[in-house]
Amino acid sequence: MFYVPFAKALYSAINRRFPVWVISHAGQVVAPKDKKILATPDDPNAQEIKDIYGLSGQIEHKLAFLRTHVPKETKLVLIGHSIGSYICLQILKHAPEMPIIRACLLFPTIERMSETPNGRIATPLLCWLRYALYASSYLLLKPCPETVKSWLIRMVLQRMNLQSEHSLLSLLEPFCLANAAYLGGQEMMQVVKRDNETIKEHLSKLTFYYGTIDRWCPTQYYEDMKKDFPEGDIRLCEKKIPHAFVLYSHQDMADMVADWLKDDLAKIDAAE
Repeated sequence: MFYVPFAKALYSAINRRFPVWVISHAGQVVAPKDKKILATPDDPNAQEIKDIYGLSGQIEHKLAFLRTHVPKETKLVLIGHSIGSYICLQILKHAPEMPIIRACLLFPTIERMSETPNGRIATPLLCWLRYALYASSYLLLKPCPETVKSWLIRMVLQRMNLQSEHSLLSLLEPFCLANAAYLGGQEMMQVVKRDNETIKEHLSKLTFYYGTIDRWCPTQYYEDMKKDFPEGDIRLCEKKIPHAFVLYSHQDMADMVADWLKDDLAKIDAAE
């Protein structure tokens, strides 16, 4: 929902020449009641993804989308933001058969999440006090009428100069909040050691973009990456774009990413 303006800006920046898909996290928007999240949605005999709302399940969820809805011969560019960067690396690791030509990892949370400034605050809340968050959100939001939720969302959107009230209603659903907290807790516990082996194997395809004011990914992590992978395409933001760039800087990031992809997309055009 937050990424739609970025996706539209990127689509325009690449001259509407290539499709742009946005895959949300499973369980963080309200799905139709008659739908199940399967490993291969078109196969009625497919098994449901285990622990779909956890980190490993989210990775399988993204793989299921790509395998089901994207033609096998389609060359892919992955763009991951925050934990999406971690998921992109896992896709590269677990799906070597996919024709992925590039992966752009924006403000990447791919290591030591619980040690970051925000992580030190989030870890006790998401890992130790998670059930208290569940209970309080349920008690406060479950009886809340939709009209009140809509009013609250409108107030927030006005302050943030944003739109998309309908899609943001999921943020006030206890079910979605609980799933977001559950995933966040797993991120704090599981995203610890950087996957240097996967990065090394796919380094020529990877672009890393680190922020200078990012409390989820300090500049020290950028310095460590530059030291460990001096030949890699590892960039540091020069515009003070925040970690949550989708709120205010989606156009800047879309233009930047489009510029990075110019040569790759030109090769695809030439081959067609």
